[in-house]
Formats: sequence, C-alpha cells, structure tokens
Amino acid sequence: MAKTVLTNMTMLEEDGRVLVIDRVKRFQGIAFPGGKTEIGESIHDSAIREFREETGLAITKIENCGFLYWEGEDEYKYFVFLFKAKEYLGELKENTDEGSVFWMEKAKLRECKLAPHMEKYLTVFEDSCGECFCTYKDGYEPHYR
Repeated sequence: MAKTVLTNMTMLEEDGRVLVIDRVKRFQGIAFPGGKTEIGESIHDSAIREFREETGLAITKIENCGFLYWEGEDEYKYFVFLFKAKEYLGELKENTDEGSVFWMEKAKLRECKLAPHMEKYLTVFEDSCGECFCTYKDGYEPHYR
C-alpha cells in the first residue's frame, strides 16, 4: 500500500517581515514553521498546533494558499499544505529543539541559506499558483498549476 504523509507550513507576515526558523534537524536551513498532521487532526488544526510548538505563538485567521505534492518511488505521496497568517498572540520562543526562530525582512529571504526545496514553497506562497507537483519520474522538477 502506498504511504501518504500530510504536512503543513505557515508564513506569518508582519510589516514586511516574516517569521522564520533556521532548522537544525531535518531539512536544515531557513524555512517557515510547520510539521506533520497527527491522526485525528485536521490539516488546519495541525498548522496552528505546529506553529505554536515551534514558535510559542498562537496564530489566528490562517488562510490556505496552496500545496506541494511530492510523488516518490513506490507510490510514496508527501503533501505540504501552505498557509498564511497575519495575526498572532503570545511570546516568541527564540530557541527550540528544531532551531532558532526570528523575524527577517521578507525581501531578503531568498538571499539566505534556505532549507531544501524552500524556493519551490516560496513560489507557491508568493505567486498564489495553488499547486506545485514534483515527481521522481522527472527528477522532481516543479510543475506549477
């Protein structure tokens, strides 16, 4: 049976800045907070939970802005649902097990050492194309829709 993994990533933006995490475990580099959906949890709720776990902040009024669909060998399917938020409550946790969390200018994001494939995610976040499909069959070239 094919394995399917559902994950999320949320971009919190405020005054031209975005909240990022410099990941030190898997997918090292600059990314937005996010993680896996747990059994019995909606994708929306998982985005809110993961964001709070990684940053200490409670985001409100999140908006779905697209997804990435990775198709691997052996029918492996990996979905990353992308959300945007502009409102939050709480105090920022600057250091976590996942890495350091900080605000940075959105315009300078692409100049950083980004986590693997983060440029593909940014294209969906910024261009609102809705979907990016990547498959092992063509070397994971992005197909935006």
